[in-house]
Amino acid sequence: MVNITARITGIEYEPLLCRDLRIYPIEKLPEAFSCESAFLLDSGTKKRFAISHWVSPKRTRSYPYARVYDTLSFQGKRVTIIPVIKDEGLQGDRDYIQYDTLTLMGLLGIHVILSYYKDAQKSSRHPNKITDQSFDYDHIMNELERLEKYQSDALHWNMQQVENVSVIAQKAIQAYQEISERFGVELHSLDQAWKRIEILKKSRNTFISHSRALAKEAQERESHIIQPKENINPQKATLTIEIFLGGIYYFTCDEVYTRQDQIFLIEAKHSRNQLIPSAEDIKDGLLRMILLTNLKEVTIGQRVFSPISVLRLTSERAFAIENLTSSQRETLHLLKKEAENNHFYVIINETNLNRFEL
Repeated sequence: MVNITARITGIEYEPLLCRDLRIYPIEKLPEAFSCESAFLLDSGTKKRFAISHWVSPKRTRSYPYARVYDTLSFQGKRVTIIPVIKDEGLQGDRDYIQYDTLTLMGLLGIHVILSYYKDAQKSSRHPNKITDQSFDYDHIMNELERLEKYQSDALHWNMQQVENVSVIAQKAIQAYQEISERFGVELHSLDQAWKRIEILKKSRNTFISHSRALAKEAQERESHIIQPKENINPQKATLTIEIFLGGIYYFTCDEVYTRQDQIFLIEAKHSRNQLIPSAEDIKDGLLRMILLTNLKEVTIGQRVFSPISVLRLTSERAFAIENLTSSQRETLHLLKKEAENNHFYVIINETNLNRFEL
């Protein structure tokens, strides 16, 4: 297993695949959340936010990076709403927020609002599972009102959210207790959840160290797993990125190889049924490209490499330009331009995207 370390001192990137976002007035915030993964919100005071929301604090569920990516072209305040805890019931998953998610969003200029699910519905298929969870919208609107007046940058705002994380977590658990009692649904151990809150209460440093220990464990697990959807040679690497603002990100590269003093860092996306992966998959990969194209001091052990970033798209179907839909063709046209402008490569199966006439 190759273990790579790197630093990021700042972000320079031009996103081109961001979709047009629908505009909602603030009084229709619940409707916006139910209909859109990202949208523009009119605050009512001539100010506008670009908002995305996560369905879980875990970064690998429901393409949260793709949701955030779609807000990156907005020139005003960009916001993402993340539940501090997501409990789907005993027959589902339970995930917690991690510290470095907030610093990563801060690095991208995204203001995080840590919130919690206040309501849900009982699953019709599983007796101990809940679904259709909805946020406390009053809490979110109060935070947006505060953010509207906030003058410091996203990272400082996000660090303030960290200071309040245990309070939000307590509200989340209390809401889950009420949901459990109302529907007679058994959730994950509340004792374990309260223990996690005690960790959050102790100090920021305790929260950081605990989050990073879990992230490191997840990185180790992922580095040994080859997902069927990736369709790559089974040569992964761990990538630990440090930023000057104090964040540490534990990623894996789907594939790496070196050539003299160059190291190729490859993010792979795969589709079984379509000619190219979905737009969400591609945007998830592009958010990784934002990080990979801004790496400095890339090292393996004591050896320093010059990084080359690659987004590799694969499919089980034979690729042919003439078989693309108009939407897919437009996606690849913009993707080709985005790669050129931001200095990374896009490979479709084994061919450089630049070789195709779109």
